[in-house]
Amino acid sequence: MSNIVKEFNDYRAKMNDKILADNNKIVKRIFNLDTNAFQEGALDKKTKELLGLVASTVLRCDDCVKYHLESSYKEGLTKGEISEALGIATLVGGTIVIPHLRRAHEYWDAIEAHNSQG
Repeated sequence: MSNIVKEFNDYRAKMNDKILADNNKIVKRIFNLDTNAFQEGALDKKTKELLGLVASTVLRCDDCVKYHLESSYKEGLTKGEISEALGIATLVGGTIVIPHLRRAHEYWDAIEAHNSQG
């Protein structure tokens, strides 16, 4: 199952490199805004990642959910914290987000397995 983590990260890195190689000023600025928005500020990184995770789940963006799950894991968030945030996302988004909730739980398990392998 942890292969899905490697596959996602490899694909994301490859395509981001390809996109950024086009040297499109607008796209580069959007990437930069995204990077800077999640830096420490009045809100800590953990809180920002949880906000990103909830928004991504409600918007039903599986790639975004995966990204925020990994970032949350790296920031030291626990499965319990992720589960509560995903509960809020499901409450806000409604039953239509349940398939994304399933995939989020599957991906979190894959992240844990991937990181336990070293």
